Amino acid sequence: GKMAGIEVGDVRDQQLLSHDARTRLDDFFSRQVSGYKGPMTVKQFQGGQSNPTFLIITPNKKYVLRKKPSGKLLPSAHAVDREYRVMSALHQAQFPVPCPYAYCADPSVIGVEFYIMEYVEGRIFRDPKLPELKPHERRQVYEQAIRTLAHLHSINYNKIGLQAYGKAEGYFKRQYQVWSRMYQATVTHPIPSMDKLIEWLPSSVPDTRAEHSSIVHGDFRIDNMVFHPTEMRVIAVLDWELSTIGDPLADLAYVTMIFNFPPSPQGLAQDSGVGGVEDELGIPKQDELVKMYLHLRGVPPIPNWHVYQAFAMFRIASILQGVYKRAMQGNASSQTAKETGMRAKIFADKAVEIVERAIGTISQASSSSDVPSLFAPSPRVQSLMKEVLLFMEQHVYPNEAVYAAQHAAGAKWAIPPIMEDLKAKARAQGLWNLFLPKKHAPLELLKRLDISGGRSMGGELTNLEYATLCEIMGRSPIAPEVFNCNAPDTGNMEVMAMYGTKEQQERWLVPLLEGKIRSCYAMTEPDVASSDATNVQMAIVKEGANYVINGKKWWITGAGDPRCKISIVMGKTDPTNTSRYKQQSMILVPMDTPGLTIVRPLEVFGYDDAPHGHCELHFKDVRVPEGNILLGPGRGFEIAQGRLGPGRIHHCMRLIGVAERALEMMKARAKARVAFGKPLSAQGTVRTAIAESRIEIDQARLLTLHAAHSMDSLGNKLARDQIAMIKVVAPRMACQVIDRAIQVHGAGGLSQDFLLAMAYAHARTLRLADGPDEVHLETVAMLELKRAAQGTQTNSTSELDKAAALLSTLDPSPQDMLELYGLYKQATTGDCNTTEPQGDPRSAAKWGSWKGRQGMSQPEAQAAYVRHVEGMKRRTHGTNSKL
Repeated sequence: GKMAGIEVGDVRDQQLLSHDARTRLDDFFSRQVSGYKGPMTVKQFQGGQSNPTFLIITPNKKYVLRKKPSGKLLPSAHAVDREYRVMSALHQAQFPVPCPYAYCADPSVIGVEFYIMEYVEGRIFRDPKLPELKPHERRQVYEQAIRTLAHLHSINYNKIGLQAYGKAEGYFKRQYQVWSRMYQATVTHPIPSMDKLIEWLPSSVPDTRAEHSSIVHGDFRIDNMVFHPTEMRVIAVLDWELSTIGDPLADLAYVTMIFNFPPSPQGLAQDSGVGGVEDELGIPKQDELVKMYLHLRGVPPIPNWHVYQAFAMFRIASILQGVYKRAMQGNASSQTAKETGMRAKIFADKAVEIVERAIGTISQASSSSDVPSLFAPSPRVQSLMKEVLLFMEQHVYPNEAVYAAQHAAGAKWAIPPIMEDLKAKARAQGLWNLFLPKKHAPLELLKRLDISGGRSMGGELTNLEYATLCEIMGRSPIAPEVFNCNAPDTGNMEVMAMYGTKEQQERWLVPLLEGKIRSCYAMTEPDVASSDATNVQMAIVKEGANYVINGKKWWITGAGDPRCKISIVMGKTDPTNTSRYKQQSMILVPMDTPGLTIVRPLEVFGYDDAPHGHCELHFKDVRVPEGNILLGPGRGFEIAQGRLGPGRIHHCMRLIGVAERALEMMKARAKARVAFGKPLSAQGTVRTAIAESRIEIDQARLLTLHAAHSMDSLGNKLARDQIAMIKVVAPRMACQVIDRAIQVHGAGGLSQDFLLAMAYAHARTLRLADGPDEVHLETVAMLELKRAAQGTQTNSTSELDKAAALLSTLDPSPQDMLELYGLYKQATTGDCNTTEPQGDPRSAAKWGSWKGRQGMSQPEAQAAYVRHVEGMKRRTHGTNSKL
């Protein structure tokens, strides 16, 4: 028969009590349960997969007995004493639980521990679709469940004597350890999705703080509640075996887990849900119930909801695997345990799917974390990569949706509050200004701006070391700013660090390094072809102690940001100079200077990129002090070349990051969708798209890392051909990969539901920003033809290039670098001119060391360079080392 919707039958063979045990149990009832009068009849509830539960029927009353299973059990599992303790405390607090009558720790009574509680007459709804109810009643059931949950989580556990019931902090870390160990102890066959979750979850689960903890039920769902016989209200919550103190959102994720599964044909299967049929049934949708809970408790939105959902499914999968193992051993509490336990894989697969849908992949480490040994990250960079990856998974990816929602709800050109929260977290963890290269860092200034963890405000990494981190940040449109590594501020901060006066650095560089303000870089003009920077027409005219600026600029990224306080402006101070490259200057112009007007934001394929924007600016008699000039009049080109090298590396690595994420989304979509009778991942054209994307991403990454290494070892000027190459290759690659991902996503790929359309628009702009492809191709062709005329080998195949690559594994002294700079210059270009080149603060010293070598031929210089590097390697690794 049935009791309150639960099947009740004879006690199963393995749970039968002997005659002596029945006698001892009757005696225990007589002594411990007030009002008990036998004789008793014992029946067993057929539901449940954990602690066996029995119905005790007497002539005048019914009771429920719940005991530990018999046989070998996992440590700390099936703690019926904890159930009794929490129910006793909650009953005193008038929370709806059955009245607990007595607990027996003496195994001599029936062989195991047990407790006795009230039998509550009411209704239990086993099927989440609630077929026995009308649509409006179904809504009431789900709403009452959420109200009951909010009530539970609002109870102060300290005031009801449960302060020692569990640790208030680190709930998910402990839960992960418990359930991963339990799963590993009960594994009977491989479940790849469980292995993925076990690897991913430790770095992704939230760190619950004590003030946010509450009583957690641990198995809160509709069929663990007893509803009033005639009213839609909860009169008892059952099954407290997994209860503890912890993160309340774990219960919320668990009770709403059924919305991630469609209804099962069997109806009552563990993975049967209501996903996709909510409107038909009259049941509230998941997000509606979540909002209701948050409102009842007065707590903010949940940024990383996918993590809570995935963990809930990981936990139930671990439990089901344990059920299956017990069934194989013959001591399960349910006759359907074997069938139920085999469903562990269903939950684990769904958890992985939810994570991939939210952040693109179950593992956020991109291929850059496994680059060839030539560019293998140092131990320090590997440590930073782990920190950045962890921060991305815990804080950045979960808050992309929060950022979008806050932006949509607020003023168009206002900064979503979540951004400043994330910046504060990143700075507190020392993940700040990682882009600023060692050689350009104003060390004295940075010492005053120390951040948490003993790290400085930047200046610790080379271009090559930062490149791998930059790729990780590029995976999210909001991440670069979170780490204060966003364009155009990175380039502007480098310019001020390299060329700014102390006064300029104090006024503008310091707040930029601190992330308190933003900046923009104004070079492109609407009325001339700005790909040839000598065409720039903006007039910068000296008048007394000031400069007066007149002209127009457009596509000025970041100018619409309300925090943008300073612009670096390029214009002509000496238009009649015979050298076309000494007519231009760069000058600092505060954005609130009279005469400077933001005319309009410009759109890229319909995106205005608010709240940062790409704006058209008009300068009408804008007057700034002469002290705002950078480096000096006529040195704008010099500054531009110094600025663009690192900036192009950053752009390219960020593009590689977003291409990696697009490829991951492509793969996830291909595995999830079926067309023409088979998954997209089995379609030849899709497989080709995946393969070509992987090839192109890895090619672009290797070329970009090579360019970064060349910048570090040779300087921006001698690495300009490689910088030009990556500026062509990376945007083209990103556009192709993202376009393929859009195609695999179908119409959805064009929508705002995925980041692909916006990512494509951004990638396409970078085929023009910082110079169009054609300009960079011309640079590469010019240098190639120059080498051909000189009869030299290309860098990629020469002994010289091998030596330059080897140099990245050594730690050259300043003297070594001075010598090698001149040798490389002579070996690659044949130029032994001793005129000091402008634009590199190290040039004078380097060229001073080079004087006296003017008569050396190119082959001689190449051989000398190789010998010098070989000598360094022998000094570092021993006398037998050879290139």
